[in-house]
Amino acid sequence: MATQNTDLKEAKKDAIMTPDMYRSMFLRQFTSQCSQSYDKMMAMGFMYTIQKPLRKIYPNDDDYYAALDRHTEFFNITPHVLPFVAGLTVSMEEQAAADKNFDTSSINAMKVGLMGPLSGIGDSFYWGTFRVVAAGIGIGIASTGNPLGPIVYALIYSVINFATRIVAAHLGYDLGTKFLQQSEENNLMSRMTHAAGVLGMTVIGAMIAAQVSLSTALTFDVGGSEIVLQDLFDSIFPGLLPLLATFACVALYKKGVKTIWIILGIFAICIIGTGLGVFAAA
Repeated sequence: MATQNTDLKEAKKDAIMTPDMYRSMFLRQFTSQCSQSYDKMMAMGFMYTIQKPLRKIYPNDDDYYAALDRHTEFFNITPHVLPFVAGLTVSMEEQAAADKNFDTSSINAMKVGLMGPLSGIGDSFYWGTFRVVAAGIGIGIASTGNPLGPIVYALIYSVINFATRIVAAHLGYDLGTKFLQQSEENNLMSRMTHAAGVLGMTVIGAMIAAQVSLSTALTFDVGGSEIVLQDLFDSIFPGLLPLLATFACVALYKKGVKTIWIILGIFAICIIGTGLGVFAAA
């Protein structure tokens, strides 16, 4: 009997989440921020993302409208990981439709519980790692005068973006509520966030060394010999001036100085410094 119930459940799941349903969720998720507001954030976009599966799960209008209303509650998450929560939500809605004793408040509780941890992972991976890596490659190509730099950046980021969104929807739906138990037992969220942070910082460090260029043109005489200050820096600590400049920008940013003022300050210092012969012209 247990095997038969499992088979029926799997058959029902296969019938609900057809390729057409996944396609609908994939396309609709890109509208998740189109109706964003400060009181609901991405709630309406999330509801629209899963609207088609909900209609199939709940043929009865009253149940369908109640399900839609459930997903008008506040919701905010990194858009790239939204499909995972959407798949997980559809799985739980199926359980709610099959079991009249199912506590539907647990669905929103799950969404609220995952917003923070998944956003931490999403921000670290997509904004802090994948985008930075793609930008680093694109900038490296563009800096040589090759017009393909922006295209390469867009391709790398878009392929990763689209692929993970597709996989995330299937993964969330297939794992169902088992994911919550497994991630809590294995401390999966914090481990993934830490790994993404380490990778992101490594990439940023490499980009600073490769892309930030600053050298001094100062020289001075010692015993009749000309000493080039930049050569002295390079022999002691290669890349010292770019590193100090980066630390200075970070310190100003942490003190609340707006980015635009930091950029304008860099322009002013470089122009004046080059004019006075302090910095070497590129």
